[in-house]
Amino acid sequence: MQEIHFASARELVRRIRARELSAREVVRAHLDQIERTNPHVNAIVTLVAEKALAQAREADERLASGAATGPLHGLPVAHKDTHATAGIRTTSGSPIFADHVPAADDLIVERLRAAGAITIGKTNVPEFAAGSHTFNPVFGATRNPYDPSRSAGGSSGGAAAALACGMHPIADGSDMGGSLRNPASFCNVVGFRPSPGRVPAFPVTAGWATMGVQGPMAREVADAALLLSVLAGPDPRSPIALETPGSAFAPPLGGDVAGLRLAWSPDLGGMVPVDPAVTGVLEPAVAVFERIGCTVEEACPDLSGANEVFRTLRAWHWDTALGALLDERRADFKPSLVDNIEAGRVLTGADIGRAETLHTALFHRVRTFFEHYDALLLPVSQVPPFDADIEYPSEVAGEPMPDYLEWMRSCFLVSATGSPALSVPAGFTGDGLPVGLQIVGPHHADLAVLRIGHAFEQATRHARRRPPLA
Repeated sequence: MQEIHFASARELVRRIRARELSAREVVRAHLDQIERTNPHVNAIVTLVAEKALAQAREADERLASGAATGPLHGLPVAHKDTHATAGIRTTSGSPIFADHVPAADDLIVERLRAAGAITIGKTNVPEFAAGSHTFNPVFGATRNPYDPSRSAGGSSGGAAAALACGMHPIADGSDMGGSLRNPASFCNVVGFRPSPGRVPAFPVTAGWATMGVQGPMAREVADAALLLSVLAGPDPRSPIALETPGSAFAPPLGGDVAGLRLAWSPDLGGMVPVDPAVTGVLEPAVAVFERIGCTVEEACPDLSGANEVFRTLRAWHWDTALGALLDERRADFKPSLVDNIEAGRVLTGADIGRAETLHTALFHRVRTFFEHYDALLLPVSQVPPFDADIEYPSEVAGEPMPDYLEWMRSCFLVSATGSPALSVPAGFTGDGLPVGLQIVGPHHADLAVLRIGHAFEQATRHARRRPPLA
């Protein structure tokens, strides 16, 4: 069974197509692993085992008939609980939607199913995916597979923990301020925030907004690329969808990275405090790039204004998405989310205009920076996985954190740039907690970022270290 639980998605697809394994065997193996490990971490919160086995039987019959099969044929996946799944409960971690069963799939789920993936359930999230620690009043907290007393991160924390435990080989997620990257760092898996529009989203309240994106998670970079190849590509329902077909990202991720010029910034020029335990892991990891032929210099772009851009546009997003619901059900919202929505309500047109002006200037400074560097390396998370019983770290490296966003600056400042960003396993602290390296690329350089991450992964193999309970 271990051979199936931790096989790559690419290997599982190959073996199913070669009829060395059936989709039913693969799904049953993952359901057994969920039964064994999920009680320890609370990653999958809605399970549809019988539906999954029925889909697996249909997948095997389809293959036997000689019919065409998709690139994810027979692979089990649990969808993020903010992504609507037709006929399967989707709660967004909120008591308001505790019994909500959508009539239609979100586009990201639609594409996964069309590619042959088999839905086995839903993964846990913070309430409405707000925050990078996964807990909510409907299902409780998701625990870190490497130390269940610690956070699994968020908002795609259930997905990251499930991947780390071998509950499924790929996962969908979303990221506004770090929700694909932080949990990947905390759980020793891969999370990729693609360029806005790379993975089109539908339905959404504000179709032209670019701060929040959807994207892939996996245990290996090449598997994340495989999933991106399914999720990416144009769709007429998304006004910002990029035209590049998803097939452009399909593995293998070849290409020599020797000769690339990389920038390394341990604290973004002093803009973010970072726990010494994190930098202690990352500094030797960065030296790996020099060993594989890259030039690494300490440098970072000018990110002034990025904090205001992110916080303003994020507050506007929350008011737009949830303001009306807050008026109806205020008592059912966590206080920190109420604060975010209220911050959006007091914004003026001038505030939004200033944020967009700063956003544009930020883009051009980052664009100019990447004329000199092929990628930027920096910490994903400013702290190792923290106590799961607190909402967020109250301080980082001796500096107080005034709210639940501040400890995520290393991710959300990058979100404001619009650049693609990858979290890849980079090693472990002295007490065995995972640390991820963030690789950020130029505008729309998604494939280049994946290739750099793949080269680092192949040189280090940190992702092969499994959690004790798996």
